Amino acid sequence: MEHAPCISQIATLLADPKRSAMMWALMDGTARQADELALLAGLSPSSANAHLGRLSAGGLLKIEARGRKRFFRLAAPEIGAAVEALASATLVSTPRQIPDVFRRRVMPTKAPSAPASLMRARLCDDHLGGTLAAELYQRLLDAGWIEQFEQRVIVTHKGANQLAERGLFIQALAHRNARVACACPDWSERRPHLGGALGAALLQLFMQSGWLSLPNDSRALQVTTLGQQEIHRFARQDTVEMAI
Repeated sequence: MEHAPCISQIATLLADPKRSAMMWALMDGTARQADELALLAGLSPSSANAHLGRLSAGGLLKIEARGRKRFFRLAAPEIGAAVEALASATLVSTPRQIPDVFRRRVMPTKAPSAPASLMRARLCDDHLGGTLAAELYQRLLDAGWIEQFEQRVIVTHKGANQLAERGLFIQALAHRNARVACACPDWSERRPHLGGALGAALLQLFMQSGWLSLPNDSRALQVTTLGQQEIHRFARQDTVEMAI
């Protein structure tokens, strides 16, 4: 264990609610001034600067000078991924507040405050997270493309055929070193989105189709107008037919 990474310094920096609030405000990859971050966190400018100094010294933020003004942004995409992982861990480690993160119902607890673009669509490991992803997961369930059993998710015969028509072959995905499909807890939605090899393949399909794009140094995915339409239509036709 002597070579285990020391995470206590980072944990200490993120443990302060005001510092974590400023980190959340930067999760979409944007750069913001200290005054703006102070307002978002409910701090005085001097207090905000002190906290930002600690975060920068700890390697979590980097500073960009633009004339006389200083802007702060996350030091690396891995920082955002770590913060998001902590938010997800909070969901699964507090069962009394969150009865079952894998159920369909929306959880009553309040989601962490984060930029709207990050809440809408973002990277979650190698797949899609956020509102767009949670809604897609529900449509796949309603259309009968996937079925959920407790924490297990399987792709149905119907789903495999429909996905194959879109160039996604379940047998090929099954050979990857990951589960074909799983319910990934979404910290902002309080309901699951699709993870596993299929979740990663869907994200790749959406990006190759030009429906989503990922700006540099950001975890927030940009949704094109066509992407908004096409992703909302994905599996929806089957859902409409089932209702009829």
